[in-house]
Amino acid sequence: MNKTLSFLAIPMMSSIFSVAQAQSNLTIDGTLINEKSEPISGATIRLTNTGLSTSTDQNGHFIFDKLKPNTYQIEINAFGYSKQKLKVSLKDEDSHLGEVKINNQWESIDEVAVYGKYYEHYKFDSISGSLRLKTPILELPQNIQVISSDLMADQQVFDIVDGITRNISGATRQGHWDNQYANIRMRGSKIPAFRNGMNIEASWGPTAEDASMIERIEFVKGPAGFMLASGEPGGFYNVVTKKPTGNTKGSVTLNTGSFDLYRGAVDLDGRITKSNKLIYRLNVAGQKKKFFTKYNNSNRLVVAPVLTYNIDSLTAITAEYTFQGSSYLSNGNYTFSPKGFADPEIANDFFYGDPGMKPGKLRDHSAYLYFDRKLSGKWKFHAQAAYFNFDMKATSTWLNYMTAEGNMPRYYSTADEHGENKFGQFSFNGEERTGTIRHRILAGVDYGNKKFWGDFSSLLPVIPGDPLNVYNPVYGIPESVFPEVDRTLSIKERAKSQSYITSSSYTSLYVHDEMAFLEDRLKLSLGLRFTSSNVVSKTNGDPAKDKVWSPRVGLNYLINSSMSVYGLFDQSFVPVSGTDWQGNAFRPIRGNSLEAGIKKEWTGGKWISTLSAYQIKRKNALAEDSEHPNPNGGFYSMQLGETTTKGIEFDITGEIVKGLSVNANYALTDSKISKDTKETTIGNITPNTAKHTANAWVIYRLQQGLLKGVGFTGSVQGMFDRAIGTTKESNFKNYLRTDGGISYQRGKYNISLMVNNLLDNRKLLTAGSITAKNAKIAESVSYYSYIVEARRNFRMGVTYKF
Repeated sequence: MNKTLSFLAIPMMSSIFSVAQAQSNLTIDGTLINEKSEPISGATIRLTNTGLSTSTDQNGHFIFDKLKPNTYQIEINAFGYSKQKLKVSLKDEDSHLGEVKINNQWESIDEVAVYGKYYEHYKFDSISGSLRLKTPILELPQNIQVISSDLMADQQVFDIVDGITRNISGATRQGHWDNQYANIRMRGSKIPAFRNGMNIEASWGPTAEDASMIERIEFVKGPAGFMLASGEPGGFYNVVTKKPTGNTKGSVTLNTGSFDLYRGAVDLDGRITKSNKLIYRLNVAGQKKKFFTKYNNSNRLVVAPVLTYNIDSLTAITAEYTFQGSSYLSNGNYTFSPKGFADPEIANDFFYGDPGMKPGKLRDHSAYLYFDRKLSGKWKFHAQAAYFNFDMKATSTWLNYMTAEGNMPRYYSTADEHGENKFGQFSFNGEERTGTIRHRILAGVDYGNKKFWGDFSSLLPVIPGDPLNVYNPVYGIPESVFPEVDRTLSIKERAKSQSYITSSSYTSLYVHDEMAFLEDRLKLSLGLRFTSSNVVSKTNGDPAKDKVWSPRVGLNYLINSSMSVYGLFDQSFVPVSGTDWQGNAFRPIRGNSLEAGIKKEWTGGKWISTLSAYQIKRKNALAEDSEHPNPNGGFYSMQLGETTTKGIEFDITGEIVKGLSVNANYALTDSKISKDTKETTIGNITPNTAKHTANAWVIYRLQQGLLKGVGFTGSVQGMFDRAIGTTKESNFKNYLRTDGGISYQRGKYNISLMVNNLLDNRKLLTAGSITAKNAKIAESVSYYSYIVEARRNFRMGVTYKF
């Protein structure tokens, strides 16, 4: 406690002992507008020869104060607009720039902006407001990578589970229920899902966000104590949804492809009133597709309206609603084999269900309400509340056991789920100075309450008829064989009989101060979060109540305007329910992270590289207490486990040379069990990790001649030395996928063709496990379950922007 409180004392000491010295108090300010004289908010303004930076408010205004007489180089970066540079000389009076106009990229007369400035689409200079920090990415003491909606569109990915992880070093997805949610791992653990800065991770969720509603996805690596109330030390990903900009624009996209894929999406952004008092954003998407597996299919509808009301120049209210609905035959695409992974004797289109089974329906509603108030030229207040309501009515099947001949008798069960989540956030954000030290202060409160109910009751212990054979599958079970689910009682009532109810809540207070020294080149970040959490497990017993302090210390030094080095210490925790054999409640899992790195912008900021190294110790992990059997079966658990993850990560993003844009990365992830009750497991690889991952996405667009605007795309994805289950050596097949495509971009039109799995690799596995034989059944054998990706397939899209 005393140690953590000491972090808060440092800013006070710096204020007391900072030496006041005479200095000029000159100011540079201005207002950023577009070609329609509309204000541009959220733009990054940097004085490149000093390291100072700020962002424009909702009225497009920016200001630098307490400047010395000098000549300053100003760089303006705004997403969707061409970059602009200015030179301002300060002598003995302030410089008021007035209105500074910049152009939309696609309307710029600069041909490079039309055909080559993909670094503006792929590379971000700042994180979103939902992460609350105002510091540019280059100057943050942490590895944060951002995926833009433009990159997603170029890759023709349609949701969060559709190949997103290729763009982030060390991120992998463990394929599971593709129709429902993502399962992303990074730095040795599964990472939680955020949306607009709120932790919306659920038991089986959240619903995978459709690409039509996504503005960007931010991968925050490491514990990120300034954001997390509770979460895994590997980090998290934050989906930022599209908001109104006040600029009248829109787009229509149509896609088609293999396996009867048809998709349409509309994005409308504009003003309801001419004065910009009331502005809107509307995204609608519909999709119909079949999977590469036989009979399985999925239909999806997304509607996402957003309204912003600017009460005055200082105050705004935004309301956002999203509906995601889908229907599908099966939630996943598993394959089973008695012989091994990627069994060549089993067809790529193998389906473990049957067309006679009842389709599932998923309905996901979410609503956000945001309130923003500018308190002064330096201070802002932000509040947001969110409500999520998720409901799934479905059935599922799985094998009871497998024989050596490939027969798999299956059972049939209910698979109904329902979730209700409530969130609230309040924060103050501002800047102050104490002598020569600039403080960026963030303080706030987070609240969350998550509830989940599940009904997984059995409908048929064994499906009548001959077992499905994986080598010669025969389908066509009559629909009458499958009973209807009795939903007379609500799922909340049905879940009680199965004790499948989870509830968690937390309240968190935090403060974060980024102090800048040496003309803002050296930045010391100090943060402290206090969290009170309560988790009730599915058995409704042994609630875990925790009160945890999480400190954070970061250091960043700006070597010059385009290069920085940083170091970071951060903590996180995960509540754990239950007790040991003596009835002692478990302590929360703690994550301690050390990280260091270097960031460099190249060729005038067109592309950026990040190199980072880290070590994470995940402490208090549960381990089996083999000396104390549990009367209900198995053994009690004890809290002696620990994993240690060490790694190196490298990312580059942007336009390397004129017309050539790249998103490439590599990660070395060494994650092992470092402490356990069983000596034999110490040194085992943390399950579901890949020691090496390497990805590259490259697009080259011709700049001259008759074929100007034609682009050629190539992509390689690789995962090597993979491990599942209990093992000291890699035991899962390597993954190497290649994609390629061609596109044509001219003015407001874009036409593209992507061929995925170009080399038709039939051994692309995203998940796997090994199940032991059923000792009670003589013909049973151990079997392999795995998810294999689709054979060679294509997607074609046409986009019109207006």
